[in-house]
Amino acid sequence: MTGKHIWRKKGRTVNRKIWVTYGAEMLREAGIDNPDGEAWYLFSHCFSLSREEYLFSMTTPVEEGEELEQYKALLDRRISERIPLQYLIGTQDFMGYTFRVTPDVLIPRQDTESVIEAVVEGNYPHESILDVCTGSGCIAISLCLMLKPDVCIGTDIDEKALKIAKENGRRLAPMVKFKKSDLFSGVDGCFDLIISNPPYIPTKDCMELMPEVKDHEPMLALDGREDGLYFYRKLAGTAPKHLNAGGTLVFEIGYDQGAAVKTMMEEAGFSSVEIKKDLAGLDRMVIGTLA
Repeated sequence: MTGKHIWRKKGRTVNRKIWVTYGAEMLREAGIDNPDGEAWYLFSHCFSLSREEYLFSMTTPVEEGEELEQYKALLDRRISERIPLQYLIGTQDFMGYTFRVTPDVLIPRQDTESVIEAVVEGNYPHESILDVCTGSGCIAISLCLMLKPDVCIGTDIDEKALKIAKENGRRLAPMVKFKKSDLFSGVDGCFDLIISNPPYIPTKDCMELMPEVKDHEPMLALDGREDGLYFYRKLAGTAPKHLNAGGTLVFEIGYDQGAAVKTMMEEAGFSSVEIKKDLAGLDRMVIGTLA
């Protein structure tokens, strides 16, 4: 019996565990990654349940009503439209904080958590921080909450993304300031730490991405132009004008871009440039100090 069959059992009441199990089965049949986890998140979102509340009430019958209809509708949309889970429920956890996300911003990912952790553990100067291409604001906000700088600014060229970043900032870290800027065009002053996760996917590869990404996440935040390195060139070449002496530049990168970005930074005057890996063992960031 597949998950969709349970919806046709008129008058039948089933419990919470069965609904989560059937949702997972539907997602699995559709080829969705992590079907058990996604079914649980959709169910918990619709019924406003914590994990503990669910575990102690798995056998509670689920009556027909608004919550159940919403759950069924979100499962259908996840399967038929391939809308990412995070956009369906409107949030994504990152570094222990919950961020609001919409299709106007990239979904924060675990890969980026590795970058944040490296920055925090690296003990770089951080009294002033600039996050370029901030998107949801997850990098700027997380670093502000963890490192407590005197100044923390996030910039983005996209007004829609900035609206989400500002919403996250008001709720999580009101001290972070967000402003519109095309890379450094709207930035004044110098900073101890500049960090950026710019668009880095080559244009030709963008249409080969999984449907959840290419059909729903903002292409403006994905497309790194012809070779994927366009924004690194612009940022690395200009960053020294916006860094204090001894300041640090941090880039998140694609797995195969480390050597190229390292060379760019060295040519721009950065020293002690390092390529660091993420938890999967892939090159994920390049970090250098302005001499």
